Amino acid sequence: MTLPVSLLLIAVGAILVWGVTGEVQGIDVDAVGVILMVIGVLGFVLSLIFWDRWGWGAMRGGYAEGGVVRRRRAAAAPVAPTRSVVEEEVEDYPGPPAEPPPP
Repeated sequence: MTLPVSLLLIAVGAILVWGVTGEVQGIDVDAVGVILMVIGVLGFVLSLIFWDRWGWGAMRGGYAEGGVVRRRRAAAAPVAPTRSVVEEEVEDYPGPPAEPPPP
């Protein structure tokens, strides 16, 4: 769960708890809102705890016994080679053939 999803769950839960005044048969809207807020807060805290592993922190180098340790990330899949069109100017172009080729 990422930070935006956690914040969205907290916002939806708060709206259900404090913003909705209607009642639904068989569903406690306030309880659903509190559950969503708790899940959102847990997801937010876990996202902050693991931010260094998932985010930009994995691209930094570390230090071990005076030397720099390089961390490697998995590279993206290779992209198909691109084609380029090269146009050349040819001066003495004889033109199209005079007769069609024999069958």
